[in-house]
Amino acid sequence: MSDDVRLRDVEEADLELFLEHEHDPETVRRSKFTPRDRERFMTHWTTRVLGDPTILVQTVTVDGEPAGNVVAWWEDDRRFIGYVFGRPYWGRGIGTKALTLFLEREKARPLYADPFTGNAGSVRLLEKCGFRRVGTVQHGEHEHVMLALGED
Repeated sequence: MSDDVRLRDVEEADLELFLEHEHDPETVRRSKFTPRDRERFMTHWTTRVLGDPTILVQTVTVDGEPAGNVVAWWEDDRRFIGYVFGRPYWGRGIGTKALTLFLEREKARPLYADPFTGNAGSVRLLEKCGFRRVGTVQHGEHEHVMLALGED
């Protein structure tokens, strides 16, 4: 494997893989995100993600195979970024390559991310890509690190 990382537009077939990623037990443990059932997931993705022109979302491919996604969206007056990769792609530098490519396309700054504090890999990935810690936030009972890119 050469780990040729690229971004492309999301295709309908990608959604089944994204649903699998959202339900991966280790992904759930690290993100503290409650996975949605299939119908809710598909409705969310087709209407709120793919159906919203203000959202930038890309499928990440590795050697031509879908490996995950990166997405940027507006939450109130802040632009956030998030991503999910399949477990076979963790720890190989793929997230760093994918996020670097995505940040070339996503021009909004500042850009925010708020991974769970216990997700050291995600925090490290964001910091490698230039994000810096600006505080913490609570999502339910879980503390998350607030990181920003391009915040003065």
